[in-house]
Amino acid sequence: MPRDIAVAGAGPTGLAVALMLARQGRRVVVFERFDQAQPVGAGFMLQPTGLAVLDALGLTDQIEALGQPIDHIFGRAAPSGRVVLDVRYADLKRPRAALGVHRAAIFHVLHQACLDAGVAFELAREAVAASQGRLTFADGSISAAFDLIVDATGARSSIAQAHGARRRALSFGALWATTPWPADPHFDVRALQQVYRGASRMVGVLPVGARPEAPDRLATFFWSLKADDYPAWRQAGLEPWKAEVRALWPETASVLDAIGHVDDLVLARYGHHTLTHPVADRLAIVGDAAHSTSPQLGQGVNMGLLDAHALCEAIGGHPDLGDALSAYARERRWHLRLYQALSLGFTPFYQADGRVRPWIRDHILGKAARLPFAPRLLAATVSGLLLDPRKAAEG
Repeated sequence: MPRDIAVAGAGPTGLAVALMLARQGRRVVVFERFDQAQPVGAGFMLQPTGLAVLDALGLTDQIEALGQPIDHIFGRAAPSGRVVLDVRYADLKRPRAALGVHRAAIFHVLHQACLDAGVAFELAREAVAASQGRLTFADGSISAAFDLIVDATGARSSIAQAHGARRRALSFGALWATTPWPADPHFDVRALQQVYRGASRMVGVLPVGARPEAPDRLATFFWSLKADDYPAWRQAGLEPWKAEVRALWPETASVLDAIGHVDDLVLARYGHHTLTHPVADRLAIVGDAAHSTSPQLGQGVNMGLLDAHALCEAIGGHPDLGDALSAYARERRWHLRLYQALSLGFTPFYQADGRVRPWIRDHILGKAARLPFAPRLLAATVSGLLLDPRKAAEG
């Protein structure tokens, strides 16, 4: 079984898998492309599935101290105000709230736990290829040989591309910014709130708790935007855009006041791919490197944490590495395929041009969501619990 393991990428998935493997008594080195290991990206929701992984690591209390419980996802169509999305975690068979988290918070907790467990870090080492237990870096250097390499370098992983990943860029992305939590009582600190105009305009406010270094509560604000429209958006400046957002959702004025420059907003570009075989000789591919999609179902980090858990359980439970890697791929296959398909199918109802899909969403799907069986199914879907392979799965 592997004793020396290289993990490429220090995002939540890479840190989680490194921590689990180190706690199994293995020597783990994390290779990170940045000069300093650091969080990248917007705030997000830890679903009950991801929280269950943190439970197993004994880190949930630390994350919860920095995060914000979310028990409601709520969306309205403008200008009618019609409720078209209403998901409550209380409808789960075993209710458990999600957790809004700033990426700095989960990075801080996982990174410190890795250091405490003896994980080594090599920085400014961008892994671009993996073969025969060795990593090749962007500067042309090659690592020492490892018993196993874990690729957690994200959706644009060149390692995953060499093993068949074919990422299809999605036309819509989103602008996002971290802002102070608005004092306006219109905003529910325990809810992700969204407003839509058709499927081409979407604005949302997600409570994400606090950064480790500051107690102030924060929000992640996001605005749907086509990636191709980003240059024109920057050139037009903030004021015309702010006027459009306020017209769609007037109460966001207090949030918009915290955004003073176009550089305060970052464009997230989305793509979709599912790697058919996330394993090879002495290689496991996890997280967004193995599967990426739009964030409409809020599963990205949670799926990565489930990958990390499944991989480490397989390695710990099989004496042969090849058998362990096959078991990891097998355990994650159907859960991933389901959610990749759901994400790909639902995204056009929330991010697309045209009028047909938003009409279906508002007039058919919205009504179907109020049928007797629907609330629990919706909550289980958003929570990531459908086809969840974990023995202690809830739903």
